[in-house]
Amino acid sequence: MKEPIYDILIQNTRILTPDMTIRPGVDVAIKDGMISRICSSGSLSCPEAEQTVDGSRLLWMPGLTDGHMHTCQQLLRGKILDALPMIWTRIMLPFESTLTPEAVSLSAALSSLEMIRGGTTSFLDAGGIHMDEAAKVYIKSGLRGALTLSTMDDTKVPDSMRADAAESISRLNEYYNAWNGSGDGRLSVYYSLRSLISCSEELIRGVFEAASERSAMVEAHMNEYPNEINYHLERYQMRPMEYLDSLGVLSDHFVSAHSILLSEHEIELMAANGVKAVHCPFSNCGKGVPNTPRLLESGISVAFGTDGTAHGGMSLFQEMKIFRSIMNIRYGVPESNPVIMPAETILSMALEGGSCTLGLHNKSGQLKEGFCADLIAVDLDQPHLYPTNNLVHTLVESVSSQDVIHSIAAGKFLMRNREILTLDEEKIRFEAHSWLTKNHLMEDELCYR
Repeated sequence: MKEPIYDILIQNTRILTPDMTIRPGVDVAIKDGMISRICSSGSLSCPEAEQTVDGSRLLWMPGLTDGHMHTCQQLLRGKILDALPMIWTRIMLPFESTLTPEAVSLSAALSSLEMIRGGTTSFLDAGGIHMDEAAKVYIKSGLRGALTLSTMDDTKVPDSMRADAAESISRLNEYYNAWNGSGDGRLSVYYSLRSLISCSEELIRGVFEAASERSAMVEAHMNEYPNEINYHLERYQMRPMEYLDSLGVLSDHFVSAHSILLSEHEIELMAANGVKAVHCPFSNCGKGVPNTPRLLESGISVAFGTDGTAHGGMSLFQEMKIFRSIMNIRYGVPESNPVIMPAETILSMALEGGSCTLGLHNKSGQLKEGFCADLIAVDLDQPHLYPTNNLVHTLVESVSSQDVIHSIAAGKFLMRNREILTLDEEKIRFEAHSWLTKNHLMEDELCYR
């Protein structure tokens, strides 16, 4: 029998193109984890494929990248809303510090389910404890992602999450050696600083140096809270990004999560050094509004993150809607500019901006031949999506996570017809219910409200 030429062939569909237009009447062929051909429907001379998909009534687009999420906060859903101030020290760190390996494994499984169902095919985790367990689950999930450890040496941090500079760097090196490039290359390991104010200068310098030796990326929570800015001004007479610049560590291998409270000089430093920014709109809107128009004007790559389930869930479609509203209220209305943040720009941030956070610029985030086969299908045959006068606008305005019907990462189906193929969803749901029961929650608290 003749061997199939392609692994997957999507027939007679429409796609979101790299220039943010819609191209109908297309076939997409996938081979060895890459997009092999994109051509007019029926034009492939040898269309034999191991799997074929009817693409009519669907829109295929690149999978979304969650540029900043927290596996180890997955079990905090509903806990921190309206709980300000100081949720990080009062709730989040104490909770994370008590997690068991089994709880982290469950958290990674739940995160995987939520991302796959929501159209996210890749992610950047902010770091936690027992992250070996998370890596095992994410490899099984089929998702593409970057993992790290929670790295802090401040004496006020819980013992289970703190290590001195030498031990912290040693642990990161071990984690890198164990998991970087695992899952057939889908998982990478980043070096990290949980936040600058919880890390000594010795640790900060050491993390950047160790990462540089391995050409690895570094990530940190940056310019998220006023007290973080004040801390650096009082101690160093510099703002956070200026402080890192004074240490000579800024580069295009640094991902600055949140990036809300940036000065003009800090933006200039980010642009000059190729630093990448990630905004988490739902989480961030309680802290401030980033100057995203200025960041983009400066040529800085900006992506979206959800900040994890503790901050409103993991739907990047929701984050895009919230972001557009925030940008319009803060910048559009005062300038009478209704297109301060066009739909095409927002989608580009979610797609190409996300791929940059994973170090995959010009390799993913677009439906192009030779790019990674990380793509999702949106079911357009629904009353809230059809008909539409502008499908690109509808993607931002009206599409939700529930509209994603197929998900493919690295050329393999993670979800088909809304059925998760890589994980046992029923078992994970049962384990989540058991975890809640074990932790003495009342029965009425187990119900979704």
